Amino acid sequence: MIRKLNLYLEPIDIYSIVKDEPYSFILESSLYDENYGRYSIVSSSPFEIVEYTDDPECIEKFRMKMNKYANVFKKNKSKRNNKSNNYNNDATNNNQYIEDFVFIGGAVGYLSYDLGRYIERIQEQSNKILDVPDLYFGLYDWAYVVDHKLKSVFIVTPDIDEVKEQEIIFQREKAINDYIPMKQDDFILERIALKSNFTKKEYIEGVEKVRGYIRNGDIYQANLTQKFEGKTNRSAYNIYKELREVSPTIFGGMLNFEKVQIISNSPERFIKIKDGKIESRPIKGTRPRGQNEEEDSRYKHELINSEKDKAELLMIVDLVRNDLGRVSEIGSVKVPELFKLEAYANVYHLVATIESRIASSKDIYDVIKATFPGGSITGAPKIRAMEIIEELEPTRRNVYTGSVGYIGFDEKVDMNIAIRTIVKKDDNITFQVGGGITWDSNSEDEYMETLHKAKSIIKTLRGYIEDDN
Repeated sequence: MIRKLNLYLEPIDIYSIVKDEPYSFILESSLYDENYGRYSIVSSSPFEIVEYTDDPECIEKFRMKMNKYANVFKKNKSKRNNKSNNYNNDATNNNQYIEDFVFIGGAVGYLSYDLGRYIERIQEQSNKILDVPDLYFGLYDWAYVVDHKLKSVFIVTPDIDEVKEQEIIFQREKAINDYIPMKQDDFILERIALKSNFTKKEYIEGVEKVRGYIRNGDIYQANLTQKFEGKTNRSAYNIYKELREVSPTIFGGMLNFEKVQIISNSPERFIKIKDGKIESRPIKGTRPRGQNEEEDSRYKHELINSEKDKAELLMIVDLVRNDLGRVSEIGSVKVPELFKLEAYANVYHLVATIESRIASSKDIYDVIKATFPGGSITGAPKIRAMEIIEELEPTRRNVYTGSVGYIGFDEKVDMNIAIRTIVKKDDNITFQVGGGITWDSNSEDEYMETLHKAKSIIKTLRGYIEDDN
């Protein structure tokens, strides 16, 4: 069912209504872009929780569970198409069937980077410092969907249990109509000490070790990251609300789950699947935004004309094309965008778009297994790059460089690459930043690039880096 509401609220205001309910989430495009940031999604109170840790078969188990609900959805499809939706009002286009909508219900949560160990059989070497599930999703039978282009709010349900969902729609519409703006959160004056799992010297030595592997022919590039840790008294909601204002982005959001809270400010799409079409948008190449117009323009043109960054992105495009080729129709893998410059609050990025169509013998879970984790945050060749990451990074990445997003009961998928992402468990917070290392990399520049990428998070946390020498 799709119910269009007469009242429009911004996604963050809608989320304030449900934020304290179990397993609430917001998947938000706080930087509106008609092509990539049209919709935001808010919900809470899933009817089932799915989580797996240290389970090599977890994706297959997840597939079986999700297929059960997908089959019910498909079974009810003809019934939906043969009758008008009683909950559509006059403002809703009655021929906008539920299966055409961006999200109507399904699994929302994350795939941890560490899940890639089981997919690619990577031997463990780094330390696990944070105990969180490898795969963690809620199954939701309702959501608020905000259409930024139309300035409209919808309540959606998947028509799996019609009687229950009609009551949900009634209650959730009432909650919107009764909305009273919250008073401003109390400002918590704290400075957070952030400690990296590398010193600057150690990170630079790590870059040189990667270059050594490149020189020896093991890899073409690898993504080396450093993890910052700290403690905070602030809520995840308070941090997320500020971060989205400091640095609006396309594929951001927050998961307020029981065992961990995820605050993601990602500009990068891992994978989108709709009607059998797959899209991935890897990012490679970064420059900071300038302090004035002249400096900003200089950085922009420097990135556009950087042969090193273009070569780095091209390597990852080839990797993603290869991954998609394993699960796509022959001849369907295309690259409609290459070396596209995108501007964000603190950085410029180079972005590419790769598209294909799923082969008839494959499904969305085959696509996830073939492409996860994303090549832009591993390196090329992927498996050897992951082995080198495991050797050089002293602690596990957990959620960072995994993926946050949704897998619908209608088999639509949209998930980000979990970069610019804070993981909060109790009062502990971690986040990581890194970059792709190639033979042409300058160690000092690569270290500074990580700090440019961390700028918006450090500013939001009002943090400072300890022992940075």
